[in-house]
Amino acid sequence: MNALTNNCTIRQVQGFAVHVIDNDDVEVAVVPELGAKIISLKDLRTGREWMWHPPGGLKLFRNPPGDDFSKSPLVGMDECLPTIAPCSWQGRALPDHGEAWRIPWKVDGRAWSNGVLKTSAVLRCSPFDIERTIELHENEIRLAYRLSNRSMTEEFFLWAMHPLLRLRTGDRLELPVSTRALLNGAAWVDDMDSAVPDGDCAKVFAAPLREGFAAIYNAETGDRLGFEWNPAENNTLGLWLTRGGWHGHEHFALEPMNADADALTLAVERERCGMVVASGSTTWQVCLRVGV
Repeated sequence: MNALTNNCTIRQVQGFAVHVIDNDDVEVAVVPELGAKIISLKDLRTGREWMWHPPGGLKLFRNPPGDDFSKSPLVGMDECLPTIAPCSWQGRALPDHGEAWRIPWKVDGRAWSNGVLKTSAVLRCSPFDIERTIELHENEIRLAYRLSNRSMTEEFFLWAMHPLLRLRTGDRLELPVSTRALLNGAAWVDDMDSAVPDGDCAKVFAAPLREGFAAIYNAETGDRLGFEWNPAENNTLGLWLTRGGWHGHEHFALEPMNADADALTLAVERERCGMVVASGSTTWQVCLRVGV
């Protein structure tokens, strides 16, 4: 493995080791102990921080077993696996927003010394091992995933990238025409700047996708955050907006995912989710591009 031209540092923040990778274009900060949560994604050229956290400043803490996601630090990007909505599957009580966000992930020291942040975790309820690798290439954050099945039988899973994003005046959502046509006329998708969804919060799904692309762009500031992925690997885009309707918070989430449902049980029923063969593994990738 050749070392990338990135800076890698570890900072102590509120008692947690924060792994930071940066170059001239972008900075990414991750807390492996808290579900490998991405707590910061900064465009170093414009100064924009894309990750959201509740008002009052960043607060990092561990959640005891049984907490739902609304009681988590609610900062930045989590991995939702193998469900988003809590449900019971194969006798397993799957928790709110899945298992991965609430457990510590391990850091691969060799990869870290070569400018790459590779983290992994063993799910405690479901028979899965998850690995995520983050590499910076100029203004691109490349995320590669591997999910392995420890079971001797095939296992279904729902995965969603779950970034809570901070919106600013002038932000607009860029989507391919084919994706926008799948959103059934959700008005707030066309005007995130001022629109308020029914009930002050809403989630919509676009599936099945022909193109794996979505972005937030601000013509006034020049800021842009793009998401690119292979729709053959993850054929759904989830869009979530809350204007105070969910626990009083205001943020937006753009979620590449592999199912057009939040509960694994419903996704399996619809035959629209991922599956890993017995003792096998599956992989997928997502690229975030900061700026043009």
